[in-house]
Amino acid sequence: MNRLYHATLSPFCRKVRLTLAEKRIEVELVDERYWDRAPEFMKRNPAGKVPVLRMESITISESQAICEYLDETVPEPPLMPKSPQARAEVRRLCGWFDDKFHHEVTANLLYERVTKKIMGAGYPESRNIKAGAQAIKYHLDYMAYLLDQRRWLAGDVMTLADFAAASHLSCLDYISDVDWNRHSVVKDWYATIKSRPSFRPLLVDHLSGFPPPDHYSNLDF
Repeated sequence: MNRLYHATLSPFCRKVRLTLAEKRIEVELVDERYWDRAPEFMKRNPAGKVPVLRMESITISESQAICEYLDETVPEPPLMPKSPQARAEVRRLCGWFDDKFHHEVTANLLYERVTKKIMGAGYPESRNIKAGAQAIKYHLDYMAYLLDQRRWLAGDVMTLADFAAASHLSCLDYISDVDWNRHSVVKDWYATIKSRPSFRPLLVDHLSGFPPPDHYSNLDF
């Protein structure tokens, strides 16, 4: 049985889960307290991070590497375009959300409000939360700019870039940190992804001690 070692509110794990579900690959989810750096887990990934996918005889870490491996080995439905230029744009946007957005927004909001408490790593830093709340406005504006020109973030078809963005936003939506009224085009885009069958398992995930808002699982939010 395939196994994904993950954390419920990790956007990187959610990106992999969406890819697996979209390609209808069955997987057993294993909650991993990666911050404990258990010896067995460190053997799977010496970097001490999730996600880690155990599939057949191989173990793969890093969400982008996992997702591209899955797209290459299970090509239907495709999540990466065929042309080198289009693939470069998808990778650029995956990097945007998994690096820039994560550093400026997710780490300052989700990790301060939730992850620190789970890990017992101290109290939230209000200045970081303020910085994240300010930064997300710029990122939503940039997404609106892209979606005003394209059907999806990277072009005319849904790609891994959309899953990367939606994974981060879904985690932040869990703690009510997304202003969906800022841009209707972004809200409509998210509602479309949110309504996909592959997304629904994420909407029923609950983290003990952190109940989501009512609109979180509402497809017609």
